[in-house]
Amino acid sequence: MAKVDAPVQIERLEGSFFRIRNQTDAKQFLQQHQLFANQFLQQRQYPSQEVLAGTLVKLATNNGLQKLGKEAEAEFKDTNKLQGELKQLFQHVRYYFPSFRVPPVKTFVSGLSQDLFVNDSLMVISLDFFVGPKASYRPNVPGYILRRYTPAHLLPTVALAISSKYNKHELTNQTMLSEMVQFGKSLYFAERVLPCTPDSVIIGYTAKELAGVEFNEGKVWAHFLEKNLLYNTSPFTVQKYVGERPDVPEIDKTAPGRIGAWVGWQIVRKYMAEHPSVTLAQLMSDKNAQHILNESRYRPKRRQ
Repeated sequence: MAKVDAPVQIERLEGSFFRIRNQTDAKQFLQQHQLFANQFLQQRQYPSQEVLAGTLVKLATNNGLQKLGKEAEAEFKDTNKLQGELKQLFQHVRYYFPSFRVPPVKTFVSGLSQDLFVNDSLMVISLDFFVGPKASYRPNVPGYILRRYTPAHLLPTVALAISSKYNKHELTNQTMLSEMVQFGKSLYFAERVLPCTPDSVIIGYTAKELAGVEFNEGKVWAHFLEKNLLYNTSPFTVQKYVGERPDVPEIDKTAPGRIGAWVGWQIVRKYMAEHPSVTLAQLMSDKNAQHILNESRYRPKRRQ
């Protein structure tokens, strides 16, 4: 992996952002960071630069946000550590996808408005989302999503976002199976580019939840088969199993949300184990979920 080069440039924008005191400061900030202003702040959606500058002044001088900014700075004070972790992640992505362009990385404190932005020309990480449970202010989301906003979850969030660039899937006729496998491919991608990260952190389950689904894998799979769910195309039903929910009582009150995504991950893992010559790039570009399932020979045993 060391042979793959992926130089990372991190620019910390929080410092100059919190020095904004008035419209002039804000306009200067926007002028200095035009790509950031256009793509992350979506400058064109504001009626004028004055309006956006005014918004920035309000944010930068807000006492609560300044406090959260200090907490984010304390949690992520070691820029070299973050840079090293991102470099390793990008090296892994480049190893599997040599044409991957490493975007310039900016860190920011967005006032909990957007956790991550990434495309080929820019990555913005809002550190205020990832401070963790000790933060004065946390993202306004349910607890089962909130626990995925900690320092440990920052890199998996980035990896899953990058995976969507390569994760090809059928746009029509979305079945439960196709959604499960698509999520499974994303999780498998994250696992390959973050090889030292525990499964629980990649998918955002607690250790207890993960142990539960692993123990009951056969029972969970039997539920999908017995209820004829794999080819169900009702978006409402599909969301019950792969979407965000605290639990999936249809299977068991202890079954965690997104359990369909976890099963999809196990199908993809089994497929890759059965086909060692298939590359990560080939997997990600395979749109045929049925083919992946058939060739995986996925048949977890049901425990008595």
